Amino acid sequence: MLIEQPPIFYRILYPNAVWRLRVPDQKTIYLTFDDGPIPEVTPWVLSILDKYNVKATFFCVGDNVRKYSYIYDQLIVKGHRTGNHTFHHLQGWLNSAGKFLEDTREAKELIDSQLFRPPHGHMIFPQPGLLKKNGYNIIMWDVVTRDYSKYMSPEQVLENVKRYTRDGSVIVFHDSLKAEKNLRYALPLAIEWLLEQGYTFELIPKRT
Repeated sequence: MLIEQPPIFYRILYPNAVWRLRVPDQKTIYLTFDDGPIPEVTPWVLSILDKYNVKATFFCVGDNVRKYSYIYDQLIVKGHRTGNHTFHHLQGWLNSAGKFLEDTREAKELIDSQLFRPPHGHMIFPQPGLLKKNGYNIIMWDVVTRDYSKYMSPEQVLENVKRYTRDGSVIVFHDSLKAEKNLRYALPLAIEWLLEQGYTFELIPKRT
C-alpha cells in the first residue's frame, strides 16, 4: 500500500502538490498516463479511450514528443490533456535543481502545459518551490497501478485499481514498453469496472 496509495507522511513532503481532486456531489476520478508517447503503446491506449468515450491526462516525456510528434498531436486532437514529465525522464533526487528545472523547460518547448509530474514522483529541495515559482502545477497521484512492475501480474494491476480507487483519485497508468503487457489487460477492464461503479472521468484541471 505504501506504493499503490501514498500515505500521509509522503504527501506531506510535497504540500503544494495535487494528490486527489474531489468534486462535491460527484463520483469523479482522473485517469493519467506517464512516460509516452510511443508508437508501440500510445495509439492503442487512444483506441481504448475512444471505445469507452473517456478522456485522460498524459504526462509526456519531451524527447518522446520530439521523436513522435504525430502521436502527441493525436492526444490533443482527441481532446485529451497533456502535462510535462521532463525532457529526459530525469529523477529529481539524482539531479541538481538547476539541471532538473532546465530539463523541464526544454520539455515545455514541445509540451504546452503548466501541469507537471516528476518522474518516479521524486523531488528534493528546492525543486518543488522552483517549479511552483516558474508557474508549474505539480500533479502527483492517489493511486499508482504499478503496471510497470515485472513483479506484478496483469490481474494484480487491475486489483490495485479496484482496491485503492476512491472518490477524487488521480490514477496512474503508463503508456510505456515496460507496462505494455499489464496495461493491455488491465486498462479496458479497469475502465469498465470504474464505469460500473458510477465514476465520472475528468481531465486534470489546467489550474487547481
